Amino acid sequence: MKAWQSALDGGLIVDDPGQRSAVAELEACHQGLDSDGAARGVYLWGRVGRGKTWLMNLFAASCPVAVRRLHFHHFMRWVHRRQLHWRGHANPLTCLARELATEVAVLCLDELYVEDIADAILLGGLMSRLFDQGVVVVATSNQPPQELYREGYNRERFLPAIDAILANMTVVAVDGDMDHRHHPGETCQRYHVRRAGQPSRLPMLFAKTEAAVQYDLDVDLGARTIHARGVGRHTLWCDYAALCETPLAAVDFIALCDRFQLLLLGNLPSLVGEGQQARIARGTEDASHRVVAGDRELPPLSSKDDGVRRFIALVDECYDRGVPLIIEAEVAMDELYSTGHLAFAFRRTRSRLQEMQLQRFGRLNPAVADLSS
Repeated sequence: MKAWQSALDGGLIVDDPGQRSAVAELEACHQGLDSDGAARGVYLWGRVGRGKTWLMNLFAASCPVAVRRLHFHHFMRWVHRRQLHWRGHANPLTCLARELATEVAVLCLDELYVEDIADAILLGGLMSRLFDQGVVVVATSNQPPQELYREGYNRERFLPAIDAILANMTVVAVDGDMDHRHHPGETCQRYHVRRAGQPSRLPMLFAKTEAAVQYDLDVDLGARTIHARGVGRHTLWCDYAALCETPLAAVDFIALCDRFQLLLLGNLPSLVGEGQQARIARGTEDASHRVVAGDRELPPLSSKDDGVRRFIALVDECYDRGVPLIIEAEVAMDELYSTGHLAFAFRRTRSRLQEMQLQRFGRLNPAVADLSS
């Protein structure tokens, strides 16, 4: 792609052989769209920080046809809503695919990762219908298609989606040695460690964000209400317990980022807890252990893991939406979470938190640049 080459020539990125095959396939897709519309989709997968999302965004920005770029959570929320709308028709998934095809020619999905059986069943029937309607799909993931929803409950219902992906998309492993989230760029500290006995710096940082702020009040998210330490027109300050130890879901974090441009999160504890061995039902996706069919024996489960899942979802949403997240924690970032059955997913979270420490992440909100100390 011309945009990638321009960034390389201008010194904005470093040359990464691991990205070249991805760029070539995206360029082939672009040319197919630009000529006769006969383009093959692209599925980019690899470890965190390889530049998959950035490459997909470059592609989406230069598409010669109508394109919709969504985080996978947002896409599935839309699918569930529209399925209800088409309920009562002979084939609601076909209606849904036709609806999308009338609006866009290309669908870009970031962070495709299936762990919910309802999502798995819907995608099992939807993916082939999207391709039948001529929708070109470009996706990023940390897993190859064959590993998605691996050994999840009723996985056979999801297999048609994998078959459709392999038949209609070129699978590219983007797995170079460089983590592009670490360079280049000027730093802007947004992760702070508060040792025992030290005063919190969040009150001072929050007071610098906006002129008109309120303290200690409840915030209505529609389906949920959370307690906030402080609220401004564009800024929210909450404790970890309020966002991650209450029954919030991905849609609630979507609502937060719809409303606020900057989030402050205080009292983030160490997320490593005392684990105990437990048997859980099939279908819980850990993406790292292969076992025989039946109930699965996982690594030690911690009482904190529900909060860890919500923290992962919160960071994902903030990262995808470009919402800076200023954190005050009890431990250093590398000590937050390292072992347990969520370690695979948390590697992406840690990488994204590291990128949030770069000045460029907050460039859309000039006020954020002043909150580095």
